[in-house]
Amino acid sequence: MRHKIFILLAVFSFSSGFSQVDESQTGAWYMYFYNLQFKGSPWGIQGDFQYRDWQGLGDMEQLLLRSGITYSPKGAGVMLTLGYANITTGEFGESDSTFGENRMYQEALIPQKLGNRFYLTHRFRYEQRFVENQDFRTRYRYNLFLNVPLNRKALTKKAIYAALYNELFINGQTDIGDGREVELFDRNRTYLGIGYVLSPKIRFQLGWMNQKTVDWGKGQLQFSMHHNI
Repeated sequence: MRHKIFILLAVFSFSSGFSQVDESQTGAWYMYFYNLQFKGSPWGIQGDFQYRDWQGLGDMEQLLLRSGITYSPKGAGVMLTLGYANITTGEFGESDSTFGENRMYQEALIPQKLGNRFYLTHRFRYEQRFVENQDFRTRYRYNLFLNVPLNRKALTKKAIYAALYNELFINGQTDIGDGREVELFDRNRTYLGIGYVLSPKIRFQLGWMNQKTVDWGKGQLQFSMHHNI
């Protein structure tokens, strides 16, 4: 009997943590993306560092540190990545409680150009997740990016461009331990922004993203720097 009560309390605690999210409050994500391609080699390094806040600043949602080794086969038109991420997630509101996650991931990035102005990128990502106080689980992600230069014919220096993406997340497992379960559908993100090409190596973007999970949906401002080292 005590064991059943403990499981019920654990399920309630897990599910209610997200029910307190204020969906009307706009958050903010501050992001730095980098890509380093070794000269004359198909190998490189890419990753991103992100600070995500529930309300803009002052209520941490996540701190995400991610890096991977890339391989671009000659003539294949794809970049493959094997990487690792460390994530610290905070609760919404006044609580300072956090939990950690270690994550391995494999990724395929496939760029595609339609006509003269439409830059598409397909990203397929498979994740192995080691979340604190949860069972091991996996997740599948697909992201479709679209960049469209507005004042230039290409994404060259001083180009202003529209940036859009949509990303779908699917859980590999629904049982995460101690009687807790999640849905097969994890979340969906839709983004619309504006970008500026400062140089062939640096781009900046400002945009708005709506994230929907099973339990809540919330808008986020996104500020990002994209750096080809």
